[in-house]
Amino acid sequence: MSGTNDSFDPKQVQALAPQTLDAARDEATSAFAAASTLDALTALKPAHLGDRSPVLLARREIGSLPPQAKADAGKRVNEARLAVQAAYDERHAVLLAERDERVLAEEAVDVTLPTDRHPRGSRHPLTQTSERIADVFVAMGWEVAEGPEVESEWFNFDALNFLPDHPARTMQDTFHVEPPEAKQVLRTHTSPVQIRSLLERDLPVYVVCPGRTFRTDELDATHTPVFHQIEGLAVDKGLTMAHLKGTLDAFARAMFGPDSRIRMRPSYFPFTEPSAEPDVWFPQKKGGAGWVEWGGCGMVDPNVLRACGVDPDVYSGFAFGMGLERTLMFRNGLPDMRDMVEGDIRFTSAFAVEP
Repeated sequence: MSGTNDSFDPKQVQALAPQTLDAARDEATSAFAAASTLDALTALKPAHLGDRSPVLLARREIGSLPPQAKADAGKRVNEARLAVQAAYDERHAVLLAERDERVLAEEAVDVTLPTDRHPRGSRHPLTQTSERIADVFVAMGWEVAEGPEVESEWFNFDALNFLPDHPARTMQDTFHVEPPEAKQVLRTHTSPVQIRSLLERDLPVYVVCPGRTFRTDELDATHTPVFHQIEGLAVDKGLTMAHLKGTLDAFARAMFGPDSRIRMRPSYFPFTEPSAEPDVWFPQKKGGAGWVEWGGCGMVDPNVLRACGVDPDVYSGFAFGMGLERTLMFRNGLPDMRDMVEGDIRFTSAFAVEP
Protein backbone atom coordinates (compact mmCIF):
# COMPACT_ATOMS: atom_id res chain seq x y z
CA MET A 1 0.00 0.00 0.00
CA SER A 2 1.76 3.12 -1.26
CA GLY A 3 -0.46 5.79 0.30
CA THR A 4 -3.20 6.57 2.71
CA ASN A 5 -6.57 5.19 1.66
CA ASP A 6 -9.25 7.14 3.52
CA SER A 7 -11.95 4.81 2.20
CA PHE A 8 -10.27 1.64 3.57
CA ASP A 9 -12.72 -0.54 5.50
CA PRO A 10 -11.08 -2.89 8.10
CA LYS A 11 -14.11 -5.13 7.83
CA GLN A 12 -12.78 -6.10 4.43
CA VAL A 13 -9.88 -7.93 6.18
CA GLN A 14 -11.26 -11.40 6.69
CA ALA A 15 -9.78 -11.91 10.17
CA LEU A 16 -11.21 -8.57 11.31
CA ALA A 17 -14.66 -9.02 9.82
CA PRO A 18 -17.45 -8.86 12.45
CA GLN A 19 -18.85 -12.18 11.37
CA THR A 20 -15.42 -13.78 11.76
CA LEU A 21 -14.95 -12.38 15.26
CA ASP A 22 -18.51 -13.32 16.24
CA ALA A 23 -17.98 -16.85 14.96
CA ALA A 24 -14.71 -17.18 16.92
CA ARG A 25 -16.44 -15.92 20.07
CA ASP A 26 -19.43 -18.23 19.66
CA GLU A 27 -17.23 -21.23 18.89
CA ALA A 28 -15.13 -20.62 22.01
CA THR A 29 -18.20 -20.10 24.20
CA SER A 30 -19.78 -23.34 22.94
CA ALA A 31 -16.54 -25.29 23.41
CA PHE A 32 -16.10 -24.01 26.95
CA ALA A 33 -19.72 -24.78 27.84
CA ALA A 34 -19.30 -28.35 26.58
CA ALA A 35 -16.27 -29.00 28.80
CA SER A 36 -17.32 -31.26 31.68
CA THR A 37 -14.12 -31.17 33.73
CA LEU A 38 -11.48 -28.65 34.67
CA ASP A 39 -8.87 -30.65 32.77
CA ALA A 40 -10.98 -30.60 29.61
CA LEU A 41 -11.55 -26.87 29.97
CA THR A 42 -7.85 -26.21 30.47
CA ALA A 43 -7.06 -28.23 27.34
CA LEU A 44 -9.35 -25.94 25.29
CA LYS A 45 -7.77 -22.71 26.47
CA PRO A 46 -4.81 -22.54 24.02
CA ALA A 47 -7.09 -22.98 20.99
CA HIS A 48 -9.34 -20.06 21.95
CA LEU A 49 -7.17 -17.80 24.10
CA GLY A 50 -3.65 -18.76 23.08
CA ASP A 51 -1.29 -17.00 20.67
CA ARG A 52 -2.66 -19.00 17.69
CA SER A 53 -6.32 -18.52 18.55
CA PRO A 54 -8.54 -16.69 15.97
CA VAL A 55 -9.00 -13.62 18.15
CA LEU A 56 -5.27 -13.24 18.85
CA LEU A 57 -4.47 -13.75 15.14
CA ALA A 58 -7.01 -11.06 14.28
CA ARG A 59 -5.27 -8.64 16.63
CA ARG A 60 -2.06 -9.11 14.66
CA GLU A 61 -3.80 -7.89 11.52
CA ILE A 62 -4.46 -4.51 13.13
CA GLY A 63 -0.86 -3.49 12.55
CA SER A 64 -1.37 -3.60 8.79
CA LEU A 65 -4.27 -1.15 8.89
CA PRO A 66 -4.02 2.58 8.26
CA PRO A 67 -4.04 4.73 11.41
CA GLN A 68 -7.63 5.90 11.02
CA ALA A 69 -8.87 2.30 10.92
CA LYS A 70 -6.88 0.85 13.81
CA ALA A 71 -9.03 2.21 16.65
CA ASP A 72 -12.28 0.71 15.40
CA ALA A 73 -10.68 -2.62 14.58
CA GLY A 74 -8.86 -2.76 17.91
CA LYS A 75 -12.09 -2.09 19.79
CA ARG A 76 -13.94 -4.94 18.06
CA VAL A 77 -11.05 -7.39 18.57
CA ASN A 78 -10.73 -6.46 22.24
CA GLU A 79 -14.48 -6.91 22.80
CA ALA A 80 -14.31 -10.35 21.23
CA ARG A 81 -11.26 -11.30 23.34
CA LEU A 82 -12.92 -10.14 26.57
CA ALA A 83 -16.08 -12.08 25.70
CA VAL A 84 -14.07 -15.27 25.14
CA GLN A 85 -12.12 -14.73 28.38
CA ALA A 86 -15.36 -14.10 30.31
CA ALA A 87 -16.88 -17.31 28.92
CA TYR A 88 -13.79 -19.23 30.03
CA ASP A 89 -13.76 -17.70 33.52
CA GLU A 90 -17.47 -18.32 34.02
CA ARG A 91 -17.21 -21.98 33.03
CA HIS A 92 -14.06 -22.40 35.13
CA ALA A 93 -15.88 -21.07 38.22
CA VAL A 94 -18.80 -23.45 37.63
CA LEU A 95 -16.58 -26.50 37.17
CA LEU A 96 -14.44 -25.57 40.20
CA ALA A 97 -17.53 -25.29 42.40
CA GLU A 98 -18.83 -28.64 41.12
CA ARG A 99 -15.48 -30.30 41.83
CA ASP A 100 -15.31 -28.90 45.37
CA GLU A 101 -18.84 -30.03 46.09
CA ARG A 102 -18.07 -33.49 44.75
CA VAL A 103 -14.87 -33.76 46.81
CA LEU A 104 -16.69 -32.71 49.97
CA ALA A 105 -19.34 -35.34 49.36
CA GLU A 106 -16.84 -38.09 48.57
CA GLU A 107 -14.46 -37.27 51.42
CA ALA A 108 -17.03 -36.54 54.09
CA VAL A 109 -15.98 -37.71 57.56
CA ASP A 110 -18.40 -38.72 60.27
CA VAL A 111 -16.87 -36.92 63.25
CA THR A 112 -19.04 -38.96 65.62
CA LEU A 113 -17.33 -42.24 64.72
CA PRO A 114 -14.89 -43.61 67.31
CA THR A 115 -11.24 -43.54 66.27
CA ASP A 116 -8.07 -45.34 67.25
CA ARG A 117 -5.79 -42.91 69.03
CA HIS A 118 -2.11 -42.81 68.24
CA PRO A 119 -0.04 -44.01 71.20
CA ARG A 120 0.79 -41.13 73.53
CA GLY A 121 3.92 -40.75 75.57
CA SER A 122 3.73 -39.79 79.22
CA ARG A 123 6.01 -38.49 81.92
CA HIS A 124 7.56 -40.97 84.32
CA PRO A 125 5.55 -41.35 87.54
CA LEU A 126 8.57 -40.17 89.56
CA THR A 127 8.59 -36.96 87.53
CA GLN A 128 4.87 -36.56 88.09
CA THR A 129 5.32 -37.09 91.83
CA SER A 130 8.18 -34.58 92.04
CA GLU A 131 6.18 -31.95 90.16
CA ARG A 132 3.11 -32.58 92.32
CA ILE A 133 5.15 -32.05 95.50
CA ALA A 134 6.75 -28.92 94.06
CA ASP A 135 3.30 -27.56 93.22
CA VAL A 136 2.17 -28.13 96.81
CA PHE A 137 5.00 -26.02 98.21
CA VAL A 138 4.91 -23.36 95.52
CA ALA A 139 1.26 -22.87 96.49
CA MET A 140 2.51 -22.19 100.05
CA GLY A 141 4.89 -19.53 98.75
CA TRP A 142 8.06 -21.64 98.69
CA GLU A 143 10.58 -21.74 95.84
CA VAL A 144 12.07 -24.70 93.97
CA ALA A 145 15.89 -24.93 94.07
CA GLU A 146 18.23 -27.27 92.20
CA GLY A 147 21.95 -28.01 92.29
CA PRO A 148 24.71 -30.15 90.72
CA GLU A 149 24.75 -33.93 91.13
CA VAL A 150 28.56 -33.98 91.47
CA GLU A 151 29.31 -32.12 94.69
CA SER A 152 32.33 -31.16 96.73
CA GLU A 153 32.70 -32.91 100.06
CA TRP A 154 32.29 -29.53 101.75
CA PHE A 155 28.74 -29.06 100.43
CA ASN A 156 27.80 -32.72 100.83
CA PHE A 157 29.32 -33.34 104.29
CA ASP A 158 31.32 -30.56 105.99
CA ALA A 159 28.75 -27.78 105.79
CA LEU A 160 26.08 -30.23 107.00
CA ASN A 161 27.94 -30.96 110.24
CA PHE A 162 29.19 -34.43 109.29
CA LEU A 163 32.28 -35.27 111.34
CA PRO A 164 35.45 -36.27 109.42
CA ASP A 165 35.11 -39.90 110.55
CA HIS A 166 31.37 -40.19 109.89
CA PRO A 167 30.52 -43.57 108.24
CA ALA A 168 28.60 -41.88 105.42
CA ARG A 169 31.89 -40.50 104.06
CA THR A 170 33.35 -43.95 103.39
CA MET A 171 33.50 -45.64 100.00
CA GLN A 172 31.11 -48.28 101.37
CA ASP A 173 28.33 -45.66 101.38
CA THR A 174 29.37 -42.95 98.91
CA PHE A 175 30.50 -42.81 95.27
CA HIS A 176 33.76 -40.82 95.26
CA VAL A 177 34.87 -39.12 92.06
CA GLU A 178 38.44 -39.63 90.87
CA PRO A 179 41.00 -38.30 91.50
CA PRO A 180 40.60 -38.54 95.29
CA GLU A 181 42.37 -35.23 95.88
CA ALA A 182 39.51 -33.48 94.07
CA LYS A 183 37.35 -34.29 97.10
CA GLN A 184 34.22 -34.62 95.00
CA VAL A 185 31.38 -37.13 95.33
CA LEU A 186 28.09 -38.02 93.73
CA ARG A 187 25.74 -36.30 96.13
CA THR A 188 24.22 -38.67 98.67
CA HIS A 189 21.24 -36.38 99.33
CA THR A 190 19.84 -33.10 98.01
CA SER A 191 20.84 -31.31 101.24
CA PRO A 192 23.78 -29.58 99.48
CA VAL A 193 21.17 -27.60 97.56
CA GLN A 194 19.95 -26.25 100.90
CA ILE A 195 23.47 -25.05 101.71
CA ARG A 196 23.77 -23.39 98.31
CA SER A 197 20.39 -21.72 98.82
CA LEU A 198 21.47 -20.25 102.17
CA LEU A 199 24.69 -18.95 100.62
CA GLU A 200 23.09 -17.52 97.49
CA ARG A 201 19.73 -16.16 98.67
CA ASP A 202 18.66 -13.41 100.99
CA LEU A 203 16.92 -14.41 104.20
CA PRO A 204 14.30 -15.60 104.89
CA VAL A 205 14.66 -18.77 102.79
CA TYR A 206 11.88 -21.24 101.98
CA VAL A 207 12.96 -23.79 99.35
CA VAL A 208 12.19 -27.34 98.25
CA CYS A 209 14.97 -29.27 96.54
CA PRO A 210 14.05 -32.21 94.27
CA GLY A 211 16.66 -34.29 92.49
CA ARG A 212 18.61 -37.51 91.95
CA THR A 213 20.93 -38.84 94.62
CA PHE A 214 23.44 -41.69 94.70
CA ARG A 215 24.49 -44.26 97.29
CA THR A 216 26.27 -47.61 97.07
CA ASP A 217 23.13 -49.67 97.71
CA GLU A 218 22.45 -52.96 95.97
CA LEU A 219 19.40 -52.95 93.73
CA ASP A 220 16.54 -54.86 95.35
CA ALA A 221 12.82 -54.46 95.99
CA THR A 222 13.31 -51.51 98.36
CA HIS A 223 16.74 -50.08 97.45
CA THR A 224 18.44 -48.67 94.38
CA PRO A 225 21.86 -46.99 93.97
CA VAL A 226 20.25 -44.08 92.12
CA PHE A 227 17.15 -42.66 93.73
CA HIS A 228 15.26 -39.40 94.07
CA GLN A 229 14.69 -37.16 97.06
CA ILE A 230 12.80 -34.02 97.78
CA GLU A 231 13.99 -31.95 100.70
CA GLY A 232 12.71 -28.75 102.20
CA LEU A 233 14.40 -25.95 104.12
CA ALA A 234 12.92 -22.97 105.92
CA VAL A 235 15.12 -20.40 107.68
CA ASP A 236 13.46 -17.38 109.24
CA LYS A 237 13.11 -15.61 112.55
CA GLY A 238 11.17 -17.49 115.22
CA LEU A 239 10.62 -20.84 113.50
CA THR A 240 9.91 -23.80 115.80
CA MET A 241 9.06 -27.50 115.69
CA ALA A 242 5.42 -26.45 115.60
CA HIS A 243 5.99 -24.79 112.22
CA LEU A 244 7.74 -27.94 111.00
CA LYS A 245 4.88 -30.22 112.05
CA GLY A 246 2.26 -27.88 110.62
CA THR A 247 4.10 -27.81 107.30
CA LEU A 248 4.38 -31.60 107.18
CA ASP A 249 0.71 -32.01 108.13
CA ALA A 250 -0.31 -29.76 105.22
CA PHE A 251 2.08 -31.63 102.93
CA ALA A 252 0.64 -35.02 103.96
CA ARG A 253 -2.95 -33.89 103.42
CA ALA A 254 -2.10 -32.59 99.94
CA MET A 255 -0.43 -35.88 98.99
CA PHE A 256 -2.52 -38.52 100.75
CA GLY A 257 -5.92 -37.00 101.42
CA PRO A 258 -7.63 -34.81 104.03
CA ASP A 259 -7.58 -37.53 106.72
CA SER A 260 -3.78 -37.86 106.66
CA ARG A 261 -1.67 -36.54 109.53
CA ILE A 262 1.88 -36.67 110.84
CA ARG A 263 3.49 -37.99 113.99
CA MET A 264 7.18 -37.61 114.87
CA ARG A 265 9.56 -40.10 116.47
CA PRO A 266 12.89 -38.92 117.94
CA SER A 267 15.91 -39.67 115.76
CA TYR A 268 19.37 -38.36 114.91
CA PHE A 269 20.80 -36.57 111.88
CA PRO A 270 24.06 -34.58 111.89
CA PHE A 271 22.45 -31.51 110.34
CA THR A 272 19.38 -31.15 112.60
CA GLU A 273 18.90 -30.80 116.34
CA PRO A 274 16.46 -31.96 117.55
CA SER A 275 15.86 -34.57 114.85
CA ALA A 276 12.84 -36.74 114.14
CA GLU A 277 11.45 -39.27 111.70
CA PRO A 278 7.94 -38.40 110.53
CA ASP A 279 5.34 -41.13 110.10
CA VAL A 280 2.28 -40.40 108.01
CA TRP A 281 -1.19 -41.76 108.76
CA PHE A 282 -2.27 -43.21 105.44
CA PRO A 283 -5.98 -44.14 105.27
CA GLN A 284 -5.61 -45.86 101.87
CA LYS A 285 -2.68 -47.99 102.97
CA LYS A 286 -2.70 -51.46 101.43
CA GLY A 287 -3.98 -53.86 104.06
CA GLY A 288 -5.78 -51.11 105.96
CA ALA A 289 -5.14 -47.63 107.34
CA GLY A 290 -1.94 -47.23 109.33
CA TRP A 291 1.27 -45.33 110.00
CA VAL A 292 4.00 -45.37 107.35
CA GLU A 293 7.60 -44.19 107.85
CA TRP A 294 8.21 -41.21 105.60
CA GLY A 295 11.71 -39.71 105.84
CA GLY A 296 13.54 -37.45 108.25
CA CYS A 297 13.19 -33.93 109.65
CA GLY A 298 14.26 -31.59 112.42
CA MET A 299 15.40 -28.10 113.38
CA VAL A 300 18.50 -26.94 111.50
CA ASP A 301 21.61 -27.42 113.63
CA PRO A 302 23.24 -24.08 114.63
CA ASN A 303 26.55 -25.32 113.19
CA VAL A 304 24.93 -25.60 109.76
CA LEU A 305 23.62 -22.04 110.02
CA ARG A 306 27.05 -20.76 111.06
CA ALA A 307 28.72 -22.55 108.12
CA CYS A 308 26.45 -20.53 105.83
CA GLY A 309 27.07 -17.23 107.59
CA VAL A 310 23.68 -17.16 109.36
CA ASP A 311 23.51 -16.08 113.01
CA PRO A 312 21.68 -18.88 114.91
CA ASP A 313 20.86 -16.42 117.70
CA VAL A 314 18.73 -14.43 115.26
CA TYR A 315 17.47 -17.03 112.82
CA SER A 316 16.22 -20.58 113.21
CA GLY A 317 15.11 -23.10 110.66
CA PHE A 318 13.68 -26.51 109.97
CA ALA A 319 14.41 -29.10 107.31
CA PHE A 320 12.85 -32.32 106.06
CA GLY A 321 13.47 -34.89 103.35
CA MET A 322 11.65 -37.80 101.74
CA GLY A 323 12.42 -40.37 99.08
CA LEU A 324 10.25 -39.98 95.98
CA GLU A 325 10.38 -43.71 95.24
CA ARG A 326 9.12 -44.57 98.70
CA THR A 327 6.42 -41.92 98.50
CA LEU A 328 5.28 -43.26 95.13
CA MET A 329 5.40 -46.86 96.38
CA PHE A 330 3.11 -46.57 99.36
CA ARG A 331 0.91 -43.91 97.76
CA ASN A 332 0.13 -46.31 94.90
CA GLY A 333 0.58 -49.67 96.61
CA LEU A 334 3.66 -50.64 94.57
CA PRO A 335 5.53 -53.67 95.94
CA ASP A 336 8.86 -53.38 94.11
CA MET A 337 11.05 -50.30 93.59
CA ARG A 338 12.74 -51.96 90.60
CA ASP A 339 9.61 -51.41 88.54
CA MET A 340 10.45 -47.70 88.51
CA VAL A 341 13.90 -48.09 86.96
CA GLU A 342 13.55 -50.97 84.49
CA GLY A 343 12.11 -48.83 81.70
CA ASP A 344 8.99 -50.93 81.11
CA ILE A 345 6.67 -48.70 79.12
CA ARG A 346 3.66 -50.55 80.49
CA PHE A 347 4.55 -49.35 83.98
CA THR A 348 4.88 -45.73 82.87
CA SER A 349 1.69 -45.91 80.79
CA ALA A 350 -0.27 -47.01 83.84
CA PHE A 351 0.34 -43.54 85.31
CA ALA A 352 -0.41 -41.62 82.12
CA VAL A 353 -2.83 -38.74 82.53
CA GLU A 354 -5.55 -38.57 79.88
CA PRO A 355 -5.79 -35.16 78.16
